[in-house]
Amino acid sequence: MTENMRSLRNFFLYKCLFALTFWNCVSLSVENELFTSVSNEDGSDKKIKSLPYLYTNSHQSKANFDWVLIQNTTESLSLSEITNDNVKKLVALLSNFRRGSRLQNLTLTNVTVDWNALIETFQTVWHSSIEYFNVNGVRQLSHIKSYDFDYSGTSMKAVTMKKVLITDLYFSQNDLYKIFADMNIAALTITESEMIHMLCPSSDSPFRYLNFLNNDLTDLLFQKCDKLIQLETLILQRNKFESLSKVSFMTSRMKSLKYLDISSNLLSHDGADVQCQWAESLTELDLSSNQLMDAVFGCLPVNIKKLSLQNNHITSVPKGMAELKSLKELNLASNRLADLPGCSGFTSLEFLNVEMNSILTPSADFFQSCPQVRELQAGRNPFKCSCELQDFIRLERQSGGKLFGWPAAYVCEYPEDLQGTQLKDFHLTELACNTVLLLVTALLLTLVLVAVVAFLCIYLDVPWYVRMTWQWTQTKRRAWHSHPKERETVLQFHAFISYSERDSLWVKNELIPNLEKGEGCVQLCQHERNFIPGKSIVENIINCIEKSYKSIFVLSPNFVQSEWCHYELYFAHHKLFSENSNSLILILLEPIPPYIIPARYHKLKALMAKRTYMEWPKERSKHPLFWANLRAAISINLLMADGKRCGETDEESF
Repeated sequence: MTENMRSLRNFFLYKCLFALTFWNCVSLSVENELFTSVSNEDGSDKKIKSLPYLYTNSHQSKANFDWVLIQNTTESLSLSEITNDNVKKLVALLSNFRRGSRLQNLTLTNVTVDWNALIETFQTVWHSSIEYFNVNGVRQLSHIKSYDFDYSGTSMKAVTMKKVLITDLYFSQNDLYKIFADMNIAALTITESEMIHMLCPSSDSPFRYLNFLNNDLTDLLFQKCDKLIQLETLILQRNKFESLSKVSFMTSRMKSLKYLDISSNLLSHDGADVQCQWAESLTELDLSSNQLMDAVFGCLPVNIKKLSLQNNHITSVPKGMAELKSLKELNLASNRLADLPGCSGFTSLEFLNVEMNSILTPSADFFQSCPQVRELQAGRNPFKCSCELQDFIRLERQSGGKLFGWPAAYVCEYPEDLQGTQLKDFHLTELACNTVLLLVTALLLTLVLVAVVAFLCIYLDVPWYVRMTWQWTQTKRRAWHSHPKERETVLQFHAFISYSERDSLWVKNELIPNLEKGEGCVQLCQHERNFIPGKSIVENIINCIEKSYKSIFVLSPNFVQSEWCHYELYFAHHKLFSENSNSLILILLEPIPPYIIPARYHKLKALMAKRTYMEWPKERSKHPLFWANLRAAISINLLMADGKRCGETDEESF
C-alpha cells in the first residue's frame, strides 16, 4: 500500500470515528475504489460503495481534497465546498444512487456554482433515490436562463434551500421561480434568501408544506392562485406583507390550508369598508409582531381555532365583532389592553394569554363571562393593588388553579409603597374596602357627622389646600414687607422646571442642555441649583415661580406620585389665576392613564383637559421641532442684574 493510500485510510478512519454518530466503524479498505463498511446497532453489516471519483487519485493528500466529507451513512450523505470545478464529479457520484438505493438524505453546504451547474445537480438528484435534499449556502448563482426541467420519475419528498445569493443582475424572474413552483414534491423550504416573489404552479400542485421564512415577499404573492389545493402549512414569517385583507384573499383559494404563520411582518388593517376572505379550512393563524389594531377582529377566519395576536397595538376587543365559535386558544400578550376581554365573541375559548399588557385592575367577573376557559395567563401586568383588585384575588382562590403563573407572575406595580408585592400577599380589611360598612360603623359610634366631614376632607384634601393657600399668603406678605421698594417682581428666569426625581435623567440630559445650550440666552430655574439655603421649600418654590416667566411641568406617572410636584403645580396654578397670566407649559413625557391620577389632582386633570400640552416624541427625527417649539414658548428678553438684556454684549448695550 502506497503512502497516499495509507493517508486516505487514516483519514476515513478518523471520519468514521467522529462523523458516524449512530454507527460503529468496523473496517475500511482502499483499492481501485473506496469502500466503507459499517455495522448497525443490531450487529448487521452494511457496506456502501462510497465516493468512487473523489479520492482515487494517487497524488492527492488530505490537505488538498476537492471535497470535505461531513457525514456518510447508509441513508445520509453531507458534502461541502461545491464549486464549478468539481460539480461534474458530484454529478457522477450522485448518478450511482439510482432509485432503490439506500441513500435518502443529501445535504450540500457552501455551494458556489452557476445556474447550469445547480440545475444539472438538481436534475441528477431528482432521478436518484434521494427523498430529502438540503442545500445550505448557495453563492454566486449567475447566468440564470430558462430550463426544461424533467420532474418525472422522482423519489423526492422535500427540498430545503437556505441562504441563496443571486449575483446575476439581469434575468427573467420566471426562469428562476418556475423551477421551484412546479416541483412535484410535498414540501418546499426557501429561507434567508432575499426572495421577492414566487410563481403560482402551472398545474395542481402536490405541495402540502411551504416555508418562505425571512425573505422579501410582498402582498403580490399567490394572488388569484388556485393551484395550491393540497397546501396545508404556509410559513411567511419575517417578510414584507402589509395588507391583512390581501393576505386573506391569497389564502381563499387554498382549499386545504390549515396553518398560516405570517408573524413579524408589516401587517395592518384599518377596517374601513375593507373585506376579508380567508380559506374556510384555516384553523391556526399566527399574526404576532405586526402593526395590527382593534380593527383586526373584523378580519379573521371564521373557523379559526388557535390565534396569536401577540405584540401588536390592540387596546380592546370590540363589542359586536363577528363571533368566532371555534376559537379555543387566543394569545393577546404584549398589547395595550386595559382590561380582560369578554368572551361574547369567543364562546368556545379555553386558553387566553393577556400577559404584558396595561391591565391595572382585571375584571372580577371574567370566569363568569368565560365559563369554558381552562387557563388564563394574565401575569406581568402593572397591577394596581387596591380594593378593586381584592375581588380578582378572591377570584383566583375560587378558580381552582386556572391562573397560569400564579403567584410569581402577579405582582403589584402601584402604589409605590406596594411595588413588588405579590398579589397573594396583598390584603385589605373589609372595613377599608366597604364604604357602607364604614358608614354603619360610624353611625354605631355616633360619629356620623364627623365621619362624613372627615371623608370629604380626605377625598377633596381641603386641609391641604387651606394650608397651601395660607403659606402662599404668608410668603407674599413677608416679601412685601421685607422689600417695599421692590413690590414689582423682576423676572430672572425664562422658566421654572417642575419634575419628579425619577424623571431627573431626562431633565438633566435632554431638557436643560437643549434649552440652555441652544440658540439664544435661556436661563432655567432648577431646585438643585437655584433654591436658596435657609428658606423653606415652600418659600423657595413660590419665589422661583414668581421670578420665572413660565413654569414647565414634566408630566409622567412619576409626577403624580410626587408630593412636591403637587405643591409646585398648585402654586403655579394659583399664579395663573391671580395674575391672569398664561405661564404654564405642560410637557407629557409619558402617557398618564386617568385612573392612576389621585383625586386631589383634579386641577391637573382639568389643565390637561383644557390646555394644550406638548408631547415628547419617541421618534428622534421629531426632536428638533419639539425643542424649537419649546424655546419659542419661553422666549423673552430678561433684564439681568447688571442692567443688560439676556445675551446682550457691552457694545450692544451702549
